[in-house]
Amino acid sequence: MRFRISGLPAEPFAELFALSDEALAERRAVRVIADTAHGYPCRISLTDAQAGQALILLNYEHQPANSPFRSTHAIYIRQGEEQFDRVDEVPEQLRRRLLSVRGFDAQGMLRDADVAQGTALEPLIERLFADEKVAYLHIHMARPGCYAARVDRA
Repeated sequence: MRFRISGLPAEPFAELFALSDEALAERRAVRVIADTAHGYPCRISLTDAQAGQALILLNYEHQPANSPFRSTHAIYIRQGEEQFDRVDEVPEQLRRRLLSVRGFDAQGMLRDADVAQGTALEPLIERLFADEKVAYLHIHMARPGCYAARVDRA
């Protein structure tokens, strides 16, 4: 089964990078500097920041469904990134992590979920999409629990 993984679009976040630390705090966001590799995953490009790179950590509503599963969580974004949007391609950022994958129906209700290493993501995507009522998937980093990306049928 073909699938499409997408990061977040960059445009809605562009103005944040010009804000002062005080203005960011008013939006429950903070500027951070990555101090290790692979610890600061950008949700736009689905790449990891390198040590010394600046990011913004903010709360983001990744599941806006009008259901009990409506949800927000902290995400990192990096300035100047392009949205990851590819068919049948898993980014390295996801490959190197333990992932929680959640399948939702068109009303935003959870239908199924499971955990897999990123190296075994494709079989899990295929299994979850075998349920025709699953409209889309959300991938979360299993250990920190943060939203990572969306998966749709291609």
